[in-house]
Amino acid sequence: MAKGILGKKIGMTQIFEADGKMIPVTVVEAGPCLVIQNKTEETDGYNAVQLGFGEIKEKHTSKPMKGHFDKAGVTPVKFVKELRLSAPSEYTVGQKISAEIFTAGELIDATGISRGKGFAGTIKRHNFSRGPMAHGSKSHREPGSMGPMHSGPGGRVIKGKKLPGRMGNAKVTVQRLTVAKVDTDRNLILVKGSIPGAAGSFVVLRETVKPGK
Repeated sequence: MAKGILGKKIGMTQIFEADGKMIPVTVVEAGPCLVIQNKTEETDGYNAVQLGFGEIKEKHTSKPMKGHFDKAGVTPVKFVKELRLSAPSEYTVGQKISAEIFTAGELIDATGISRGKGFAGTIKRHNFSRGPMAHGSKSHREPGSMGPMHSGPGGRVIKGKKLPGRMGNAKVTVQRLTVAKVDTDRNLILVKGSIPGAAGSFVVLRETVKPGK
């Protein structure tokens, strides 16, 4: 991982190319981010840079985090995230990183917390097929048989089995998205397509791990 930035998802819109082709894009307010800590393999066992984004009042910061910010000499921030690096970081503590680190046409990976959809059944959650809709079936949208139980009397449900439960509200990464446009004046990055999360949620944009040919 060579570079990355933290941001906030603003929403979706569309832009037009010179030939009139419409492109749906997601607008991300990317930075400015503060470098809070620089970790190296010699001192921490791995290479990473810790970034912070989003203003927050000092009274809303916990005492451990306040001490962490004071040690770095930076103002408190709301969103803190580490980005792993394959080589020793070239960033310095207190440095500001803005949207200009990315350019149009680059491939990135976007990570965010997906929208929570509440409790869902197997048809919506796992794309199961429904049962017969005749009046005598009595199992229209039920998950059906649990399969053979092999753990003795009583049986048990095998761990990881696809069943009804909470859907969404999980960490999701979408790879190989294209940067459509970068507005350095307003620190906005326009990403082609959609990225995980609701409008107003925090996201992480990284240089893709699958650059391809």
